[in-house]
Amino acid sequence: MKPTHHVLLALMLLLFPCVSAGQTGLRPWKDVQGRIIQASFVSAAADSVTLRMADGSEHKIPLARFSAEDQAFVKSLAKTPATPAPPATAQGTAPADSAASLNRLPVEKRVWPDNVLVSSRAVEIQPVEESAPARRFVYRSEAFEFTSQAKLAGSVMKEVARTFEATRALVTTLPWGVVCRPPEGLERYQAALYETRGDYIAAGGPENSGGVYSSGDKIFKVPFPSIGLEMRGKTYFKNDSYDGGTLIHEITHQMMHDYLPFLPKWVIEGAAEYTEMLPYNAGKFRTDAHKTGIRDHAQEMQKRGYALDIGNLETHMTMNRSTWDGIADTNNRAMGELYFRSVLVLYFFCHLDGPEGKKGHRFLRFMDAVHGETEALRAFFADPRVKRFPDGRFQYPTNFPPPDMKPETAPFKHIDLLLDSRGYSQIAQELVAAYKDIGLKVSAN
Repeated sequence: MKPTHHVLLALMLLLFPCVSAGQTGLRPWKDVQGRIIQASFVSAAADSVTLRMADGSEHKIPLARFSAEDQAFVKSLAKTPATPAPPATAQGTAPADSAASLNRLPVEKRVWPDNVLVSSRAVEIQPVEESAPARRFVYRSEAFEFTSQAKLAGSVMKEVARTFEATRALVTTLPWGVVCRPPEGLERYQAALYETRGDYIAAGGPENSGGVYSSGDKIFKVPFPSIGLEMRGKTYFKNDSYDGGTLIHEITHQMMHDYLPFLPKWVIEGAAEYTEMLPYNAGKFRTDAHKTGIRDHAQEMQKRGYALDIGNLETHMTMNRSTWDGIADTNNRAMGELYFRSVLVLYFFCHLDGPEGKKGHRFLRFMDAVHGETEALRAFFADPRVKRFPDGRFQYPTNFPPPDMKPETAPFKHIDLLLDSRGYSQIAQELVAAYKDIGLKVSAN
């Protein structure tokens, strides 16, 4: 867990002016864990510094990750007044590369968007390969590459891509601070479309699922029925009445690929349930209707027999992955209960936690700290001392260890930012009271 004095330090760093001094030559940079990298200074903002590695790649890293000496060095380079950050758009289409600028705004300047609409450019389809004998048809949209087992008309593929690209725009635009970019080594996100459920299961898809993002091979796998494709005569058509909620859930996991090792399971599944519950139609998310979304979702879950009960909050928020998977694998109902509790807790931290004018700020700071872990990991792999092998293994000097990725500890490293000196029982009481104010009677043990 992150010590409290780091939280105070991060707040102090907001006072730093924005500097851009250009490259100052390679020098050693030490992080708070004592690890050292050789890099040159490029620029710095209020709470981050951009470094250029020996191989020429650049990485933006939270300033709080560095030693006090290196933080002082960056401060000494400040020669110009702070540059005001651009305002966050409250409505409209998320530009393809807007995440790095939008999501690194100070927490206090971020806003929840009204609507998120996918751009027409994002869903323009480019056929890449078509081989009927091999059952291999490859299509590309702006950010995705789809490998299908059957040929799809451009108009049909465009409708399929719309949900994928709209979800990417949503996760990019939300103030969580998630930078959506394909996994390392890939130009686009990968999606495999299987003609039948049998093909999907044979390819490793879970039998009780409608689609799955496999972080191991970095591929979203989904059968045709789960994306609303149905055969009429000899041609596949898109069923316009199909509800793509499950699809949105799994695409959210795909968008957050870099963040998954550093997030508790309740955040991973709660975030996916959150995006799934938002009203969506034809490439447009009504993000301003999140309160309606959580109420409707709660009502639907109650109809299915689930209680508005988060159980023991500490147990849920600190549950490790093996325990979670053991419960979720018991049956679908047990998994549904975990997911429902997760979205209730996540919605609280996003929209109900904190005083007026600062609701959700603790969660955004938590996500910023997690973003720092992803940047540190990218910087680690960019260092020339780290050797990577085709099978996924990597080698590094003993005096240059990677950031903590252990599933027992890494997801909970920054949980103190959410607690903010409060106990779990106090937060549970605040959660129950906050939900009561919006008309939902949630209980906690």
